[in-house]
Amino acid sequence: MLQACLNGGRTRDFHPEVPFTAAELARDAARAVKAGASELHIHPRSSDGAESLDPGDVAAALLAIRKSVPGIPVGLSTHWRIPPGGKARQKPIEHCELLPDYVSVNLIEEDAAEVISLVFGKGIAVEAGIWSISDAERFVTLPDARKCLRVLIEINEQDIEEGLAAATGIIEVLERAKFKLPILMHGDEAGVWPMFKEAMARGYDGRIGLEDSNLLPTGKMATDNADIVRAAVLLARAY
Repeated sequence: MLQACLNGGRTRDFHPEVPFTAAELARDAARAVKAGASELHIHPRSSDGAESLDPGDVAAALLAIRKSVPGIPVGLSTHWRIPPGGKARQKPIEHCELLPDYVSVNLIEEDAAEVISLVFGKGIAVEAGIWSISDAERFVTLPDARKCLRVLIEINEQDIEEGLAAATGIIEVLERAKFKLPILMHGDEAGVWPMFKEAMARGYDGRIGLEDSNLLPTGKMATDNADIVRAAVLLARAY
């Protein structure tokens, strides 16, 4: 499975084609799916361009994307910094009526178990975001852990050897705990393409898009999300 992460918290300074509005997200979703993506991960935005979990902003983004690419799973971030931030972000999540197919919940965040329980109660699937060995050790102790859709191994280290070591350590924790959940692994910026290759080599799912990097494997600036997805599809064929 190849997931396209269309925008994250990126600004237009990072890349002029970062999608903000519901219409822009729908446009990029269609292009990314045509290029080979089979799932989407988005960060809805408010009218001022800030990341948002407001039920209206979420609904607008989901409606536009689902009209553009019907049947394609769409997931949202729930990360700690999204306004109103911290534990207060649970309130807009609780009040969402138009629901995503899944959300990402980062185990580094203190209320991760609460958020997982909250979204499960609304019938939303969970990607468990694991950044470190300590995150993995916390995750495997959670009562709801085995109900998750997948484990999302997120490698933020910019030194490639350090990143690979972190990924290996996380995988070892999961294996010792006998977790059989699907794994999606990705990196950030300098680690994006090395971690994508590692994910392909291990037979895991991959993620790619302007949330994670604005560059192609050659180091050239990508044109847009679809350009990055096309490069990932070509690279994946080698595995």
